[in-house]
Amino acid sequence: MSPLDKILILDFGSQYTQLIARRIRELNVFCEIKPYTYEPDSNEGIAGIVLSGSPFSVRDINAPFPKIDHMRKHIPILGVCYGAQYLASVAGGEVYPSESREYGRANLVSIDSNEPLFSGIKAGTQVWMSHGDTIMAAPDSFKVICSTTDVTIAGYRVEGEPTYGIQFHPEVYHSTDGSKLLSNFLNICNCQRNWTPESFVQSTVEELKTTLGNDRVIMGLSGGVDSTVAATLIHMAIGERLHGIFIDNGLLRKNEFEQVLEIYRSIGLNVTGVRAGDRFLGNMAGVSDPEQKRKIIGKTFIDIFEEEALQIEGAAWLGQGTIYPDVIESISVNGPSQTIKSHHNVGGLPDKMKLKIVEPLRLLFKDEVRRVGAALQIPDNLLQRHPFPGPGLGIRVLGEVTPEKVRVLQEADDIFIGKLLETGLYKEVWQAFAVLLPVNTVGVMGDERTYENVLAIRAVTSVDGMTADWAHLPHEFLSSVSSEIINKVRGINRVVYDISSKPPATIEWE
Repeated sequence: MSPLDKILILDFGSQYTQLIARRIRELNVFCEIKPYTYEPDSNEGIAGIVLSGSPFSVRDINAPFPKIDHMRKHIPILGVCYGAQYLASVAGGEVYPSESREYGRANLVSIDSNEPLFSGIKAGTQVWMSHGDTIMAAPDSFKVICSTTDVTIAGYRVEGEPTYGIQFHPEVYHSTDGSKLLSNFLNICNCQRNWTPESFVQSTVEELKTTLGNDRVIMGLSGGVDSTVAATLIHMAIGERLHGIFIDNGLLRKNEFEQVLEIYRSIGLNVTGVRAGDRFLGNMAGVSDPEQKRKIIGKTFIDIFEEEALQIEGAAWLGQGTIYPDVIESISVNGPSQTIKSHHNVGGLPDKMKLKIVEPLRLLFKDEVRRVGAALQIPDNLLQRHPFPGPGLGIRVLGEVTPEKVRVLQEADDIFIGKLLETGLYKEVWQAFAVLLPVNTVGVMGDERTYENVLAIRAVTSVDGMTADWAHLPHEFLSSVSSEIINKVRGINRVVYDISSKPPATIEWE
């Protein structure tokens, strides 16, 4: 990868920052996100800088300001929403609260088609606005290059330097020519489009060889896409010096432990399987709080993993399948933030075991991990598996987790997933699963009255799990699933379908 093929995104806390990175990577250019406090080095080969949006106002006393003056005029800069307002404000422009609500769809009624940022984009194109402030007056050195009906300064270029600002979000799907605009910016940056799954594999394996040297790596495998792809990359770099540990926590899908172990061995990974379901379930007895369940599962995993790892002499590294959504949901790139839920593979082990961490997928989104996995020729039946949470069925049995509840949920979930596979719907949804609710309802089976559990089934469509919509599965399919579960799984007499999207709901129930 050429050092000039990197775009730096400075994050001011926008909910859309990760989407900017996704769009740029989809255009085969590498980019990375850093907090706004990061001071870029002019020698690190940055081809361009994007300044993200923000929930802050440039008028706030503690408004976040980046340190990029030394980069101005030397490389292209694109300010998006807050980023555009920041550039205008520090140059003497006037930024004030909008006189009218500027949120949602809008159209660029005028565009300077001579500007390279708008090459191939016509007036009338739809964009997505999301800001409370607006640029009321631009500095003299700023040339307005696009407008909407309500926003005169929707975009500008700074005279004498390759610096641009736009008060809309090109990264969201609602901006119909957003990818084209970002592609134009990459052309302005003179980027080569050479960041592909194959190039990622090549550069990552070489980096791993250099980083790991002759050391041994231990890694907890889960049977999921992330840990499998990460392990395969590490194995390519160091071979049998990677020691995988696959722990059956008693909370896996039906027959998953045996099936996954067989796949691992078929692709040549050095993996030890450990059955420990009784220990996990015993430690969780009587516990109903979801965060407490996660912590117990995480601690038990750490204890067992440590016991197994101590049998491997000379291990210096801990391999993890951490991907970018794990990082940003657990630790904000902009400082302290609310933790939505704790992630089992972010932190925890290194302090206890004194191991260095190696995370080859840390900056990748889920769909990027799958593309890398395809480049590695990982079997499709594993690569296309839906995401599965680290705590497993422990957070899909709501309330206290017991062996009997796990058995019931495994049987029901197996029917649901089996039906999706049988009908070809499995690949059309991003994630699907069943949830056993701590609710009993009255039912009638034959001449008998029943009082049994309610099962919720959930299927969502998504790209990376950051946002998701409920999958509009055919009614006939849902009816078939419900009928088979109720008839075949003793303990369930009612099935409901979750039609909530993320946000406001999360994908998992706990």
